[in-house]
Amino acid sequence: MITNRDRANAVMSATEQSGNLYGEGLGMIASENIISPLVRKAVASDLHGRYAEGMPYKRYYQGCGGFDTIEELGIEMGKKVFSAPFINIQSTSGTVSNIAALKALAKPGDKITAISTADGGHISHARMGAVGLRDLDLHTYPWNEERMEPDIDAAAELIREVKPKIALFGQSVFLFPTPLKELAAAAKEVGATVMYDGAHVLGLIAGGEFQNPLKEGVDVMTGSSHKTFPGPQGGFIISSSEDETFQRRLNSAVFPGTCSSYHLHHVAGKVVALAEFLEYGQSYAQDIVRNARAFGAAMCAEGFDVLAESRGFTASHQILTRHGEIDSGAGKKAAHLLEQAGIVTNMNMLPGDTRALSPSGLRLGVQEMTRVGMGVDEMEQIATLYSRVLLKGEDPNSVREDVRELKSNHQVIGYCFNDKNESGYPF
Repeated sequence: MITNRDRANAVMSATEQSGNLYGEGLGMIASENIISPLVRKAVASDLHGRYAEGMPYKRYYQGCGGFDTIEELGIEMGKKVFSAPFINIQSTSGTVSNIAALKALAKPGDKITAISTADGGHISHARMGAVGLRDLDLHTYPWNEERMEPDIDAAAELIREVKPKIALFGQSVFLFPTPLKELAAAAKEVGATVMYDGAHVLGLIAGGEFQNPLKEGVDVMTGSSHKTFPGPQGGFIISSSEDETFQRRLNSAVFPGTCSSYHLHHVAGKVVALAEFLEYGQSYAQDIVRNARAFGAAMCAEGFDVLAESRGFTASHQILTRHGEIDSGAGKKAAHLLEQAGIVTNMNMLPGDTRALSPSGLRLGVQEMTRVGMGVDEMEQIATLYSRVLLKGEDPNSVREDVRELKSNHQVIGYCFNDKNESGYPF
């Protein structure tokens, strides 16, 4: 007879199994990262079960004195990290940040322009996600497939024709900076608020290695705290506006607009990550971009079809590879084979694909491998491992042994306060 204790033990066993997969393998999903030892301690603290509705020193509950200090420090450091006059650090995810921003900036029925999911836009930018939840009238930008960005002239013309309440930029497949100056100027002509979803590239922005949207016409930037920004799962809302009324609208859209409990343990983890980023973030961002470009070049040299070769493959943490005909499911098959070899990736739609569950491509990120000390040499070794599985047809289980050996030399997390030389993989 299976008892509830057995079930609980099964959960812990599966948790350990997941940790071992990443501890022995290569985590290369572009939306993931690992947390530092200090962040892990904050996330596992007593704050896990606590509430602190409101803003620092203006709470609805007692017992929030310690958390007031935490959030106040986080707001102070967040403004420094992002060179912005406003930041809200309460949001529980990047998508919740988007929902809150859309709530603050538009009413149901208002028009919005954004990048389509087929061209790399995030699901929260679509009718199936936050845009639909707010019942906004969505219009998507014409796309330049060669440059992997909105077609500047056609997108600007669309903005002028539609006259949206919000002109939204940023995406989930994110290789290169968005031509914001030109498009934000068109948005300003028609009175639109310019919003930028920087979830994937937030750490690169903060580290000065991508673009600075708030200096290029963006009014509100949202983002995740757990991708290239290496904190716990959560979100940020950041603004270039000094207007206190506008800032209060953004804060109110998070609490009480979209969050009651905003997961105080994760907020504390974010604040620790902000402190670590002030110390190490610039070098981390530089190394991520260097590694991504090197990985793109190495994959191309192995014979893979890597998108955007004419532009140097990438300017972010991601590269895109195509593994078969459009809508063929080749990306899904490649991802399964790689997982058997201990390389964790995700299938992804590429330009031309229309079937989300049968795409032709992979989206690959190097931010986690960079964080455990891998550099250009390791990027070349990893490309060879991909080739052995996907081009040369070697048994993935035999390749897995070499994956494990490579990863065994890269277990200690970097770019953080790590006095005890602790592993980044606790399970």
